This record gives sequence, C-alpha cells and structure tokens, in this order.
Amino acid sequence: MRILKIQTLRGPNYWSIRRHKLIVMRLDLENLAETPSNEIPGFYEGLVEALPSLEGHYCSPGCRGGFLMRVREGTMMGHIVEHVALELQELALMHVGFGRTRETSTSGVYQVVFEYLNEEAGRYAGRAAVRLCQSIVDRGRYPKAELEQDLQDLKDLWRDSALGPSTESIIKEAEKRGIPWMQLGARFLIQLGYGVNQKRMQATMTDNTGILGVELACDKEATKRILASTGVPVPRGTVINFLDDLQEAVEYVGGYPIVIKPLDGNHGRGITIDIQSWEEAEAAYDAARQVSRSIIVERYYNGRDHRVLVVNGKVVAVAERVPAHVVGDGRSTIAELIEETNKDPNRGDGHDKILTKIELDRTSYQLLERQGYTLDSVLAKDEICYLRATANLSTGGIAVDRTDEIHPENVWLAQRIVKIIGLDIAGIDVVTSDISRPLREVDGVIVEVNAAPGFRMHVAPSQGISRNVAGAVIDMLFPNEQASRIPVLTVTGTNGKTTTTRLLAHIYKQTGKVVGYTTTDGTYIGDYLVEVGDNTGPQSAQLILQDPTVEVAVLETARGGILRSGLAFEASNVGVVLNVAADHLGIGDIDTIDQLAHLKSVVAEAVYPDGYAVLNADDPRVAAIAERTKANIAYFTMNPESELVRNHIQKGGVAAVYENGFLSILKGDWTHRIERAENIPLTMGGRAPFMIANALAASLAAFVQNVSIEQIRSGLNTFRASVSQTPGRMNLFNLGNFHALVDYAHNPHSYEALGSFVRNWTNGDRIGVIGGPGDRRDQDFVALGKLSAEIFDYVIIKEDDDTRGRARGSAAELIIQGIKQINPDYEYEAILDETQAINKALDIAPENSLVVILPESVNRAIKLIKARGVVKEEVPQQNTTPPPVDSQMGVTSSIVNSII
Repeated sequence: MRILKIQTLRGPNYWSIRRHKLIVMRLDLENLAETPSNEIPGFYEGLVEALPSLEGHYCSPGCRGGFLMRVREGTMMGHIVEHVALELQELALMHVGFGRTRETSTSGVYQVVFEYLNEEAGRYAGRAAVRLCQSIVDRGRYPKAELEQDLQDLKDLWRDSALGPSTESIIKEAEKRGIPWMQLGARFLIQLGYGVNQKRMQATMTDNTGILGVELACDKEATKRILASTGVPVPRGTVINFLDDLQEAVEYVGGYPIVIKPLDGNHGRGITIDIQSWEEAEAAYDAARQVSRSIIVERYYNGRDHRVLVVNGKVVAVAERVPAHVVGDGRSTIAELIEETNKDPNRGDGHDKILTKIELDRTSYQLLERQGYTLDSVLAKDEICYLRATANLSTGGIAVDRTDEIHPENVWLAQRIVKIIGLDIAGIDVVTSDISRPLREVDGVIVEVNAAPGFRMHVAPSQGISRNVAGAVIDMLFPNEQASRIPVLTVTGTNGKTTTTRLLAHIYKQTGKVVGYTTTDGTYIGDYLVEVGDNTGPQSAQLILQDPTVEVAVLETARGGILRSGLAFEASNVGVVLNVAADHLGIGDIDTIDQLAHLKSVVAEAVYPDGYAVLNADDPRVAAIAERTKANIAYFTMNPESELVRNHIQKGGVAAVYENGFLSILKGDWTHRIERAENIPLTMGGRAPFMIANALAASLAAFVQNVSIEQIRSGLNTFRASVSQTPGRMNLFNLGNFHALVDYAHNPHSYEALGSFVRNWTNGDRIGVIGGPGDRRDQDFVALGKLSAEIFDYVIIKEDDDTRGRARGSAAELIIQGIKQINPDYEYEAILDETQAINKALDIAPENSLVVILPESVNRAIKLIKARGVVKEEVPQQNTTPPPVDSQMGVTSSIVNSII
C-alpha cells in the first residue's frame, strides 16, 4: 500500500457538513487492490491480536463486532485502514467515530476518510494504520512494541496540543451558545465570534482585561501595599534581593513561622511555607531565587487555603485547595500510596486531566521529615500525610467547592478587592480557618490577587458541585445575548462567482457597513485591497472573519478550497449556488457533474436553518440542492414561466425573476421591481443574459438579508463591468476603429454564456483569442473548439504559460479538432504564446469588429490593450427613470399573474 496524499479538513466539507475535522487520505492499495481481507492468510487473526478493541466497532451490520464480521467475510483494505485509524485515536484517548471509504475512478485507489481531534495526531493515525495493516499482511502481526510507541506518540501529540482546562471550559460554553471560535496562532490567542463582534482571550484574560490591573497583580508586593492602604487584611511582609537581607526581613515580619516566595512566580513554583528555622529559610530563599530575582518574605498564617473567583465584579465560585497528600490504609508505605494515588484516571501530567499526578521535590522531603516520615513509613488507617506545603492543583493538590459557604462579608471584600486592583477576571487567594466567617473575626488574610486565574478547581472540583464559571465569562463578553457573529454570505458555482461576489459586496456597501470580501482576484476590506491572489479558500475567508473592522463577510467559495480544507466557518447566513457545469472534472477525484454538484452543495447545506440557500431554478442540479439543505430556499430565474418558482411563490417563498425586462423580487403577493436590465451597467445594456442572472442572484441574496430595494437598486446602478470593479469580467474597451472585450471565460459553460453577448455584436467581425487551462479534460478542449466556431468569425488559438502538466501544443490541437467538427473550412490561426496571440488579434482587427480575449493573465491582456494608445473603457449608458418599487398590478409575468 502507498499513501498518495493526506488532506486535513477543518470545516463543513464534501464528506460531512456536521463532522468538520476529517482526514482524507488517498490510498493506493497496489497489489492488494483485488484482494479482500478473507483471502489474506492470517490477517483476521493478526488484526484481532493487535487491536482486540475493534470488537466495539459496529460498521454496516449495525451490531457490536460488525466490523470484524466484515473483515472475516472479506472487505477491502481501505475500509480496514479507516477503522484502524479511528481505533488508534480512541486508544490514545481521542474519542472519534466518523469514517467513510470510497474507491475512486482509478482502480485500486481509495479515499479513506476518518475523524480526528488533533490534526497532527489524525495524520499520524492514518500513517500508523497503513503501517499496521501492511505489517499484518506481510508478517501476520504488528509488533507490540511498535503499537505501544504509536499510542504513546499519539497521546503526546494530543497532550501537547490540548487547550488548557480553563480555555477549554470557555470554548465549550461558547459552543453551547452557538458562538464560533478559532485559534489565532500567536500567543495562544483565542477569538470568540467574527469580525466586528469578536472578543479575544488568552487563557482567562480577555480583551477587556486592563494591562494596569495585570501588571499590578503580577507585582505581589505592590498588590499587597495597595490592598493594605485600603484596609484589606494582608500578611505582613517585605521584598529582598539579597540573602544578606533575609535575617532582617525575618525580624521585620515578626519572626518564624514565615513564607518565602518569588515576587513574580505562579503555579506555586518556588514557594515555601511554614518555615520554622534559619536553615529552612536559606533553602527556601535558594528555591525562590530560581524563579525570581526578587523575593517576598511574609508572616505565615495558619489556616486553610481558598481561591475566590471573581468575574465581572461578581464572586462566581469559591474552592478550598488541599495540598497534595495521601491517606493511610494501615499497610502501605507512603511511596506505595503515592503510586496508587497517581493511578487515578483523573490524574495526568500537567493540565491534561482534572487532577495532576503527585511528584515529589525538595520541599516534599522537608515536609515529610517535619512530619516524622520517610517514603518507607506506613501510615495508620485514615492518617494523612501531606506531600506539598502549597495547595496548588498543578502540584497534585485537590479542590473542594465552598461556593455556598462563603460569608457575605467575604464576598463583598473579594468584589471590592478586584475593583481596587482593576481586573475583570481575578482569582483571590485567601487563608482563613473558616471561609464562612468574616476574615476579621478569624485573623484571615488575602495572600494574593491573580490575573488569568485557572478554572480547573471550579469546573471539576475533587469534591462538591461543579461551577459553570465559563458561563460568567461569556455573559461578560456577550451580555444580554449580544451578537457574536456577523452576516456571512457565500457564493459558489462553476461560473460567475467573482462577479456575483463583487456585486453582492457592492450592494451591501450601500447600507453603510464595512464589507470584507474574497474573490479570485484578491481579498478586500471596505474599499481597500488587503491581499492579491486567488483568494477563494478558507484561509482568505478566515482573514475576513478575524478582522475586527468587518461588519459583513461576502465570500467567494471555490471547489478547490472546499476539497482541500472544507469551509472556514461552521455555518453562514446565505449560501448562493449559481450554476454547475463541467469544469475541473477529473481533478481531486471529482469526475462527474453530479459529484461537482454535491461538492458545491456544501455551501447551501452549511447555511443556518433560519438562513437562506439562494439557488438557480434554471439549473436542475442546483435546484435539486434544495432537498439537501435545512435552510430556507430562495430561487432566482431568467424564466418567468418557471413552474418550480411559481409553486415556490404560491407557498409563500421568495424569488428573483427576470420578467418584462425587469429584475424583480417576488415575495408573497408582492412584486418588488428593482430595475430594468438595460439600465444596469453590468448587463451591458441588457445584452448579457448571464450577467442578468448574476445580478438576480446578488439582489436576492441581499434582499433575504433585509437590504432594502432602494439600496439594491443603488448598488446595481453604480456597479460596472470595469477593470476597477470586475477585472477580467466583461471588460469592454473602445480602441477607436474597433472594440476589445476581456473576459476570464475558460470552460464550455462560460464560453456559452459569453456567446450570448458576442452573438449580439452585429456591427462587424467577431475575433476570438481563445484557450483554456491545461489541467482540463481532452473533451473539454474539443468542446471549446466547437463553441468558438459557433461564436466567432475567426479565432486565434493560444495556450497558457503554465500548461499544468500538459504537453505544449496538445491543448491547441484538441481545440482545432473541435473547430473542424463544426466547420472543416473554418479559418483559424494557432499562436501558442498568449502575448503574441493578443497582439496579432489587435493588429488585424478590421473596422467595427470586436476582439474577444480570453486570457490566462487578465492584467497582461489589459496592459497590451492600453499600450495601443488612446483607449476608452466603455460602459453602456443607463436610463435614470426609476421603476415602480412595489406593485401588485401591471406585471404580465406568468408567475406574478398566478399569484394575483
């Protein structure tokens, strides 16, 4: 077997709308292509020996053991690899279950699809699954040591990439409320929401967190001085920088017992408490100095350690933190008790579990000695031995929820402290013998105020009630269910995507909102180009969704990005599907138009149930997508007699229709006439039907998002097929004696659409400079030749600079074949170099002719035209007489009449 390609999908995709995180592995079975599992000697036994837990896989039989039943009866190796990849992740504690395996049009090559939680781990699992299966085929077994190493590597990848427990709790709460989130890739930043409505977090600090509050909280001595000056009880203490000052500091705080800790430490690192002698003080100083240059010396206060969590000025949780300890059973040594305690499945390394394994350090051995124990000591039943002086969960401590026990005065004090320091989220460390009594009554003190406090002890306490502290954070960031999203409108189709996207963005600009949009030409925010390039994939979409100035996102969404990574978002408000025609077939294992329609349907399927899928009623494959989506449906049509649209309107639906020369919106009993097509510059005076269809789609998408008819009309009337607004889309130039038209048509469907305009050019000859991308099928080039012979009076055939793996000249030969099939005597010329071909066409253009250039490089073609001297970019004049806005009478469309 050989892995040909591995892709990582991160959003709604061809394989699943709901399951976003998928690995797609293109696997060549090679010599196993015709060999089912039951014909491989010893394979079933070797697989069960290596992974007996596969018994839990149901598969198509629908019962436990169903998958192994399939293996015993005979199934192909691609299917087995899928299940093994899933099971390896399960055994590494990543719970996944979705998978699909499909053979491609290439015999023996399969698409193996399976779910992942971590990208690196998912890709690793795919490779390991192939290794495991191949080893069993070759040797009848997979060595246990190799399997153990695979599982350990997967666990390491999962642990290293896992979000901290605090961040994870906030993300889970956001997901529960339908708030989208993404990692920003710098400084562990998390973005909640999209565009202008986004909020950012780093651990438990938010973009509301003031830097002054954080700086003050990080300076423990300054915090203590501020609090003391406002009457808050704090330990008596001082800061030193040299060992020579330690003795004086001890005397200043009132003698032993004392606490020594680093000035700017965290997670309990470098802290020693209950120091009773000079020798202990010296050792504690050295430990603290490893963490911080400046050292705090404080009076030690007896009592229990508590953490009070304050969010947005309110106490939301209280936990008592108990230091790491073991409880005797009367027979086990302390070392054995530690080992047994660490076997608790809830304990892990660092923060990957709700509890942390107990590990001993210098202070642990000192504490043991102070209690009169060694690791070999046997504790009496129920006797407690403390192994850490500090109560941090990160050093093996446990947490007991005390939220319902804290005294109201202590609540008031905690909330006051947070305002004094200036934090939106803070963890206050309190030492008191009884949290249910005011601190002043029991000599309790505030030890620290922490910015970015951990949530683990509150979310998953060892004892007591779990507190939804993340909910308080989300309530603070998005109060009163404040919007976290922005309108997201997506556009796909074989042709017209870029023009429709640009037009839709332009219409939306009439509302005064900042629109971010992506196209094959670049990424734009407002009136400015952010990034040049073919930006129709998820990375460009994320750029828009991450920008804090964007109020509306309009995203051109091409097939390639959906195949490579899926969509960049969980769901959209509007998904527009313009058309589906033969293009890019044979690429990415999309071999038929029906498969292409399924791929493009992802855009419509990923629309919110209360959003709209805007579908072309004139394209049967697009219209059929209505059955695949849970969203509302809105149709657009060039045919006022459309039975599909008539029935849709009668049922209360909405549609955009081209009727009686008007672009109109039909909803219920109302007809909203927007504008005459001939007055809309994009339609070239009404002579470009495909542009009218694009305008219908854009207008309808805006309308279902509550953009007014007046704003839609304004957008249509001010948007032109020009280099500045639609580069490479119907750019018409007047060169004096003749005209030149530049358009990016590059497949049969777009040639047909362009032909509907070119055929209307009756003043002179129609000359075409034609070609197509080299990675298209042979029959596609033949079709381009046939269409060109029907559209143009004369053609010059050229090829792209990048032939995309095709031999130079072969595409031109196929186009010529198509031309000759239509007219053996047709006049043409083959000039493969695009620059030379364009110049030749411009040189020979007779008076009143139209030279149509279909280039690889739009910019180059336009430069060659403009180099000819005085060139005027031409747009038809528009009629300024406005049509009626809302009318129920006087419209003769069959659809409208059927309503009235």
